[in-house]
Amino acid sequence: MIGIISFVGFTSLVAIVAYLATRKTNEKTSDGYFLAGRSLTAGVIAGSLLLTNLSTEQIVGLNGSAYKDGLSVMAWETLAAIAMVVTAIFLLPRYLKGGLTTVPQFLASRFDTSTKTIASGLFLTGYVVVLLPVILYSGSVAISGMFNVPELLNVSESTALVICIWGIGIIGSIYAVFGGLKAVAVSDSINAIGLIIGGIMIPVFGLMAIGDGNVFDGLDTLMSANPERFDSTGSADQEVPFWTIFTGMMLVQLFYWGTNQQIIQRALGAKNLQEGQKGLLLAAFFKILGPLILVLPGMIAYYYFEGGLSSSDLAYPELVRAVLPNYLVGFFAAVLFGAILSSFNSVLNSSVTLFGIDIYKQHINKDATEKTTVKYGKIFGVCLALAAMFIAPAIANAGSLFAYLQEINGIYSIPILTIIVVGYLTKRVPAIAAKIGIIGGSLLYITSQFILKPYVFGDDNYLHYLDVMAILFLLNAGIMLLIGKFYPRETPYEIQYTEQVSIEPYKYVKQAGLIICLIVIGIYIYFAK
Repeated sequence: MIGIISFVGFTSLVAIVAYLATRKTNEKTSDGYFLAGRSLTAGVIAGSLLLTNLSTEQIVGLNGSAYKDGLSVMAWETLAAIAMVVTAIFLLPRYLKGGLTTVPQFLASRFDTSTKTIASGLFLTGYVVVLLPVILYSGSVAISGMFNVPELLNVSESTALVICIWGIGIIGSIYAVFGGLKAVAVSDSINAIGLIIGGIMIPVFGLMAIGDGNVFDGLDTLMSANPERFDSTGSADQEVPFWTIFTGMMLVQLFYWGTNQQIIQRALGAKNLQEGQKGLLLAAFFKILGPLILVLPGMIAYYYFEGGLSSSDLAYPELVRAVLPNYLVGFFAAVLFGAILSSFNSVLNSSVTLFGIDIYKQHINKDATEKTTVKYGKIFGVCLALAAMFIAPAIANAGSLFAYLQEINGIYSIPILTIIVVGYLTKRVPAIAAKIGIIGGSLLYITSQFILKPYVFGDDNYLHYLDVMAILFLLNAGIMLLIGKFYPRETPYEIQYTEQVSIEPYKYVKQAGLIICLIVIGIYIYFAK
């Protein structure tokens, strides 16, 4: 009962603070609803970025990968810091100078409207078919198991799962659809504090459990027992072989942190460039510490359970159940619920933004007022949430979806990243090249990973999917450049600046970015075997 009370209390506190923070924001305008009135400060941006990124499929999935492979999977966390530095220094100034609300808006001005629509369609398809249902499913499994919902409500496990899915979906929809970005971002920031506290508690209690009550003794025991598992350089048979850090890994990170609408929308809502850059740099610093929450517990579980779990994806929930005191279960469940909710409502809010700005306003009702655009964006958001809630129960094996999700996302991530990079770095590449790049890139990736790999070469005799991403990135870019050489635009592209906020950069952005990059490199060198 204490656990349920603390869960409800912390969750209600977040909702009340988010409501109070959004009362003065005009949610009837595009900027007010989609970009929080361009009023977000560095702390809010950093917190929202971290919480948008974290959810149960990552907390459970990445710790499961660490249980299996050890420290090498930290690449998913530490290298994200470098990608955020690149975004802060090179991409965000261009985004804010152009007054962008969505990333595909740049594609419209650089290439043409149809290119933008194709990109928005790919984003939305990926969100509704894969990302939203997976977040709902994996989150519901965690909450149902933590509170033992089947026994609490005297229902079957499948019924309890559906109840949790709809509960999370409805609450998340209220935040995202009816509250706008500011409600999402403020709630994210509060939950970020709880997640850091709650997330650190698990490895602390875990190390105490294996160190006879002493954290440092537990760490010494862990490192002495299996020193080879503290190698930052992954081998060929692991999830992240070392060479992939220099091929597709950085491309995935640059897409996710620099061009993915659900993430970059937080920085687009900054009150000025300085706040946006400081928010990204602050989030990058905390991302370096991410392995403490997302990797170390999995490694502790490997030692604690002597590598005897039936599935690596059980590592995190079993460790939590084994080492967390009962009186903290409610608080930790509330924090985990906040992470689930954050990812769901962030993706949903970005979907509403993409539909309202890039599809409804552009193709359905070009004369729509801002109020009408927001209204129909909300209607679309409700439909999207309902679709995800119906799809979610059909997803199986949610705990093992982390690496699978990264592979699936390559269908749209690499083609979109390619045309954005080529679009910014060239002036003569035409719109037809972008269409070929984005459609052809998606088809080539699907052919490679879902036809050639399983049916021609076999899973064990094929390139790593991160290597495939790098090859296709270079191939797509090369094709676009060739088209630009032989069939160039009639006039060179010039960026049109429509500054809506101050674009004076943070004066220490390069120095801070360099320090973050050196820390990441230092960590890799220190743990390299």
